[in-house]
Amino acid sequence: MAPIISVQNLTKSYASGMRALDDVSLDIDEGEIIALLGPNGAGKTTLISIICGLVQASSGRVTVGGHDNLRDYRAARSLIGLVPQEIALESFEKVWDTVRFSRGLFGKSRDDAHVERVLRQLSLWDKRNVTTRELSGGMKRRVMMAKALSHEPRILFLDEPTAGVDVSLRRDMWQVVRGLRDDGVTIILTTHYIDEAEEMADRIGVINHGKLLLVQEKHALMRSFARKHLRLSLYEPVTAIPAQLAHYALRPSDDGLTLTYEYDIRAGRTGITRLITELAAAGIAVRDLESRQSSLEEVFLGLVGET
Repeated sequence: MAPIISVQNLTKSYASGMRALDDVSLDIDEGEIIALLGPNGAGKTTLISIICGLVQASSGRVTVGGHDNLRDYRAARSLIGLVPQEIALESFEKVWDTVRFSRGLFGKSRDDAHVERVLRQLSLWDKRNVTTRELSGGMKRRVMMAKALSHEPRILFLDEPTAGVDVSLRRDMWQVVRGLRDDGVTIILTTHYIDEAEEMADRIGVINHGKLLLVQEKHALMRSFARKHLRLSLYEPVTAIPAQLAHYALRPSDDGLTLTYEYDIRAGRTGITRLITELAAAGIAVRDLESRQSSLEEVFLGLVGET
């Protein structure tokens, strides 16, 4: 099956010489959730804006549902719903009118039943006759999503969708996004919340300095890059690591009562047994052991060089 979005050798440079995107290629399959992670200024919003036809690339090609997004802009854009970072709503317009008007902008015939379904799905039905200026920030973000879904798009872009939203509303939004995916909607989100990507995404892409460093299925990414950390609790604090243990690169806690040993989970031998033996030989008694795998946040920071 052909990808619903295909990005080929995309670059974007500005007159200042700054290159926002550098030869980015990416295929996105229908019905998946893909999260794009990257620090501020990495190129995430630029990539979304080019795919949606809001910014013109310096070079490269984008197709959406088989339509070239420049030559066949209307057909490509009709497949896309976009929820931008900025909240842009008419303050004195009611929620119902805002969402229904957005549907009309895409040339869709009036369908109050669909608008109602969207508002109910986003827990906005009780607010349908409320003006947008009366809503909380989290509710305004829901209205932005309702506007993006009003014309029944096959693709939904969420650019930092839960920025400034409290934890409870964030989790509600995650549930909505999963429901949309179950309905066959393809979802591309950018986020600063690593737990959001870890919770929701099927695949994760990492962007930095305009380059797409990788795109990988989430669990495969964790297996490929994650390491494990072994915490060794000691009976007595250590003030310095003995020279004969230096090659283990042990990290002592501030109080000296805990040592942390990092090892590659893909290695045939972890070295843990030998480490315990050599600790005992050095007169360091281990009271307890605890291991944990690197989080996605640690993997991400390692990839973008912020460790």
